[in-house]
Amino acid sequence: MSIICFYTLFSLSTRLSVHPPICPPLQSSISLQTVNQTAEMGFGELLEEVGGFGRYQWIHVTLISLPGLMMAGQNLLNNFVSGIPAHHCSLPANHSLYNLSHHQVDEKQLLRAFIPLDSSGNKLDRCRRFVEPQWHLLAANSSTNVSQIQTEGCLDGWTFDRSEFLATTVSEWELVCSLRPLKQMIQTIYMGGVLTGAIIYGGLSDRFGRRSVLTWSYLQLAVLGCSSALSPSYTAYCVFRFLSGMAVSGVILNGVSLKVEWIPTKERTLVGTLTSFFFTFGQMILAGLAYWLRDWRKLQLVICAPQFLFFAYSWWFSESARWLVLNRRSEDALKTLHRVARINGKSEIIDKLTLEVLHSHMKKEIESSRSSFTAYDLLRTRGMRRISICLIAVWFSTSFAYYGLAMDLQKFGVSIYLMQIIFGAVDFPAKLLALSMLSYLGRRVSQATCLFLSALIIFANIFVPSDMQTIRTTLACLGKGFTSASFTTVYLYTGELYPTIIRQTGMGFVSTMARVGSMAAPAVLILDEVLPALPSVVYGGAAVLAGCFACFLPETLNMPLPDTIEDVENKWSGRSPTPPQQESVSLNEGGALGHVGVVMTEGVALKEMKDSEGTGLNAL
Repeated sequence: MSIICFYTLFSLSTRLSVHPPICPPLQSSISLQTVNQTAEMGFGELLEEVGGFGRYQWIHVTLISLPGLMMAGQNLLNNFVSGIPAHHCSLPANHSLYNLSHHQVDEKQLLRAFIPLDSSGNKLDRCRRFVEPQWHLLAANSSTNVSQIQTEGCLDGWTFDRSEFLATTVSEWELVCSLRPLKQMIQTIYMGGVLTGAIIYGGLSDRFGRRSVLTWSYLQLAVLGCSSALSPSYTAYCVFRFLSGMAVSGVILNGVSLKVEWIPTKERTLVGTLTSFFFTFGQMILAGLAYWLRDWRKLQLVICAPQFLFFAYSWWFSESARWLVLNRRSEDALKTLHRVARINGKSEIIDKLTLEVLHSHMKKEIESSRSSFTAYDLLRTRGMRRISICLIAVWFSTSFAYYGLAMDLQKFGVSIYLMQIIFGAVDFPAKLLALSMLSYLGRRVSQATCLFLSALIIFANIFVPSDMQTIRTTLACLGKGFTSASFTTVYLYTGELYPTIIRQTGMGFVSTMARVGSMAAPAVLILDEVLPALPSVVYGGAAVLAGCFACFLPETLNMPLPDTIEDVENKWSGRSPTPPQQESVSLNEGGALGHVGVVMTEGVALKEMKDSEGTGLNAL
């Protein structure tokens, strides 16, 4: 019962669904030619009257979308801030390389007298050293059995290579060997903050408004993010990252909600397409900044400092008029609409737009806000229960595998900076591939195919030798591309499976599992201490399991969207077949938004906004 209460709280507190992002997934939408358009009448008509997608909307969308460039930096920051430099045990205090310079060998050869080779026999061991110097190992023909020589831990600390990273949290706090799991724990704690923020700031935005919480989130991320760069200890840094993760949820949750609530229905898909690539470009920007700075404190500061700028101009935003009306602040909503009309050059409409006109247009929204549904309704009936269980598995595994690949770039033996750029660039063809598959293969086949192929590639990479870097990198990029395509599909698919009256609650329910997956993914990387291939086995196994669950979902291609839970039950059982309606998914109608490791979806149908105020934040 406590689990149901948790999801109920989260679902009702989410205006639009959020995902971390990760990567971020593609936010797709469909063009239904024969769906009843009257559901979108009301406030949509008012937006058209005050200028539609005019000058205000262009400025509004641009300013809200710009922070998306930094969201990728927040979600994937641990790759560089906590990068693991090459390292070995420091030499005993009475044996420095300077004092041993009289030996006619180079420094690397000299270290062999103090530090054994690892299991591969090619590199120095990272966590052990000889108790006594073994000078005879410097001889060219030495055949000593090294395994019999007594070793000890790194009693004098570690020496870190500075060629790839000048300084990271790992080198500063020596998070290596027995403390190595603490490195992955940073990302897990951050993702925990993202999940917590989605719950807290969802409820706060319903109570205090989207703009107020968005402005506060900018400030919180700026202050706490920059404070992270000044962290004196590992514990302090983890606390700051947790709070920063909460702020990231606040930024994306309220930013996207505020953005789409001022956009007319017919422009939402195009806007989603254009703004979808902010996260993708953000991944490349992160790689460039990390390569330029190479110091974790400087990188942390540069990634978070722009939030002060976003905070400064966020006061220009107008509060959602929908939210104002449904919270009995109609006069403020009217003033806001007048302001938008003036900026859009529609001053003549100001005198005609009165409170009476506003209330008459939003009559349906006001009535729908009196009804609410909880997460229990997602599991109460057979059809809804089957859909929800399958989607939980798909969302969890997609996020789990995505972050498993995206957060372990150093294992491929290629420059981590180059890998980040490649992983960002692969999102472009992945999104186009997903949209093409959705149009021709259908939702269920596309979803299962993406999951099975990503699992196959993850498994295949296990058997590729570590010295075949090109093949390993290529397979990793393909795997990341298919997991990104899986996100593309599941966002659209979920919106089409859940009925209108409970769609936002359902999106909040299943996307919560995606955040749990993003939290678990970094922790699984620790299993490579037991067996190097074990993390890949876990990630691939989860994708296979989710692919099997996806096969049990109903197909929604060319099918009308369900309005009620009864519609879902009838469709599932086949008792009330509905003639298919022609729909098309075009490459110009898909949109995506990165991030959290948090991403939100809007425009999954032309009827999306019909119920949003009743089943989302305002249901409270």
